[in-house]
Amino acid sequence: MPRETVIIECTEARKEGKNPSRYMTTRNKKTMQAKVEKMKYNPSLRRRTLHKEIKG
Repeated sequence: MPRETVIIECTEARKEGKNPSRYMTTRNKKTMQAKVEKMKYNPSLRRRTLHKEIKG
């Protein structure tokens, strides 16, 4: 299958000493070789932040 499941984690929460939020998403390996970056909601910071793909 070309689709794989990846975990994305908040990039700003650790800097502020709070728990980072994590989300699971999928990506197409054939068309998207770069790491996934999405704006998602972080409940501990109460705002939308940039989430980047981590090893998982």
